[in-house]
Amino acid sequence: MISIHTRQLLSGLVLPAFVFVAVGIILAGQIWSDKMARMRMAAVREVGPVYQALLFPQRQFHKWQLTLQGVGDLLAENARLRKENRKLAYWYGEAQTLKQENTRLKSVLHWGAEGARDYVSGWVVRDESGPYLRAVLLGVGGHHVTAGSLAVDEVGLVGRVSEVGPQVVRVLLIEDAASRIPVTLQNSGGDAMMIGDNTPYPRLMYYNQNIHPEEGEHLVTRAQTAGLTGGIAVGRVHYLAPGQAVVVPDAALEHLDLVRIFDGDFMPEGPISSDRVREKPPLLPEQHDGNTPSSWQNLRRFLPFSSLQNG
Repeated sequence: MISIHTRQLLSGLVLPAFVFVAVGIILAGQIWSDKMARMRMAAVREVGPVYQALLFPQRQFHKWQLTLQGVGDLLAENARLRKENRKLAYWYGEAQTLKQENTRLKSVLHWGAEGARDYVSGWVVRDESGPYLRAVLLGVGGHHVTAGSLAVDEVGLVGRVSEVGPQVVRVLLIEDAASRIPVTLQNSGGDAMMIGDNTPYPRLMYYNQNIHPEEGEHLVTRAQTAGLTGGIAVGRVHYLAPGQAVVVPDAALEHLDLVRIFDGDFMPEGPISSDRVREKPPLLPEQHDGNTPSSWQNLRRFLPFSSLQNG
């Protein structure tokens, strides 16, 4: 082992030795500058990969940090854009309401007064759509709503109010099998009936056989009685097969959020004409020629397309 005296002697010689070596390297660099430059470049070439390997974890960590920071910024920007999109959708609905009100005021100036129509806005609190029912529940608070009123979103017709409760109402969507909405073809001007069948595309029936709906033709509601608001956008005509016309709804029925209910009460009856197809009324017990109806005849009352005939 090295003695303490020797250790102290060596520690005292370390600093002078390093100073002497440094001065020697400086002098050698001044005397043999080309050789020292080559030696310096060779040392850099040998040590460079080792230095890069030591810096690799630090660089990767910095990249991950920047990536996480970017993801956080994107999430915040996405949340802000969603909030602005909801505001734009709300104001779009307000603009549509003002447009309809302006149209009604113009009609008052030129064609006489129209009955005042109030509306109630409600949020969808439950989606009751299933294999046999297409409906949603709306929270309307304590506002008065009449059964049969029209329900619309910011784009087009959604359905009709089927049941009214103290705080909520049930809206039967236009794609439900029990839905019957009279419509008007905007291009041809003909009348038809939009009938739901529990599919995303309600069927278009009872139109004039001499005026066939055009592909892509727009449909609006038809003011059949005083309680039915006409001119509300419904959708566009599409043919699944030759002679099989359906309606592609304008309203986003799969993603309903805010729905407005226009006060009104109407019964959509099929258009009566010799050139149209109409649904035969169900056979009620008192209309069965005095005979007691069978169980099958009672069941046929609930099948919407079981008794169709021409004429």
